Amino acid sequence: MGVEQALPHIPRLRRYARLLTGNRERADDLLQDTLERACRKWSLWQPQLPGPQGSIGSGLRGWLLSMMHNVFVNQVRAPPNETALDDFGEDAAHEPFAHTADRLDLQAALLQLSPGLREIILLVCIEECSYAEAAQVLGVPVGTIMSRLSRAREKLRELMDETAPRSTVEPTLKLVKARPADHGL
Repeated sequence: MGVEQALPHIPRLRRYARLLTGNRERADDLLQDTLERACRKWSLWQPQLPGPQGSIGSGLRGWLLSMMHNVFVNQVRAPPNETALDDFGEDAAHEPFAHTADRLDLQAALLQLSPGLREIILLVCIEECSYAEAAQVLGVPVGTIMSRLSRAREKLRELMDETAPRSTVEPTLKLVKARPADHGL
């Protein structure tokens, strides 16, 4: 058993990193940082015996996802030490989609979520982790996962509904009189 066991997990890790960062280059950097840390800390990984829902590889996947989560949190907390090339004043007029940034789609809605809520959605809905696996990755109780997932889904609904075409005609409400309660008198 060695580091080569992580190779099948790279596509899922890359997808998770891309969704976490919202940027291809930052996602590749996050993936590389995670894999470097996994290589350095490989001796700390404890393979789990296959359980009713998973194989040994799913334990490794959870360990790698936890590591990626921790690397990402550390990067967010650290002050930025790089300057983007876009900050040098190059005109963005050549981009054909420069004016469509205000259009809200699922990816934009995900990016508007707080990092904690976005991670829950990504782990449970995109990476198909169980609540227990997501709780282990993020280091929180399962109840917290369920609560955050509920809030994240509700917030996504709100964000997606903001772009839904609104009807110009308000639905009419029918006033219904309440009948007096019959108390058997």
